Amino acid sequence: MKITIMGPPGGGKGTQAEMLEKRFAIPHISTGAIIRKAISERTPLGLAAQDYIAKGDLVPDDVVISMVKERLAEPDCEAGYILDGFPRTIPQAEAMESMGINLDCALEIRVDDEDIVQRLGGRRECSVCAAPYHVRYNPPKTEGKCDKCGGELIRRADDAAETVRERLSVYHAQTEPLRRFYQERSLLRTAKGCEELADTTKNVLEALGVN
Repeated sequence: MKITIMGPPGGGKGTQAEMLEKRFAIPHISTGAIIRKAISERTPLGLAAQDYIAKGDLVPDDVVISMVKERLAEPDCEAGYILDGFPRTIPQAEAMESMGINLDCALEIRVDDEDIVQRLGGRRECSVCAAPYHVRYNPPKTEGKCDKCGGELIRRADDAAETVRERLSVYHAQTEPLRRFYQERSLLRTAKGCEELADTTKNVLEALGVN
């Protein structure tokens, strides 16, 4: 199964992607992790990305998509994969198709804006491996510590209410048009994001037709 998960910032994409990774034994892939790995390994694409980042510029779509294609060619992706929040725009989706990256499903998690603003106040991230947590919905076993690597959990600066509303505005303008893009290809599946993690997971599995 080849899936991309779409949804607003803080909508639970990362958490649900981790659940699907375990359920289907396929890798959960985020572009952020791909870029960091390529830079640390000093691959040609990683060095190109580092140049843009050093200048304070966004990494261009063609570089990011080439990294994604390179990652998806690895053996662990043969049975499928879960793209977390990518593509984010129609040009990225079109470029993926032109490079032969075809999906089985585009899963959208829908959450109201004000629920997102409230939800992000409790979001935490591992400072070492970037694993996502939430103080209420997905707490770590030990407060303030990552279950996976023991790293310190931090609150991201961009989780402030004003910043979140701006990010939501960008999301609605740039990413929501992807709904129609995938709808036209009969690939769109929609799941309601709920307050309780288990309810969201149930909705996601139902949207994917999994019992």
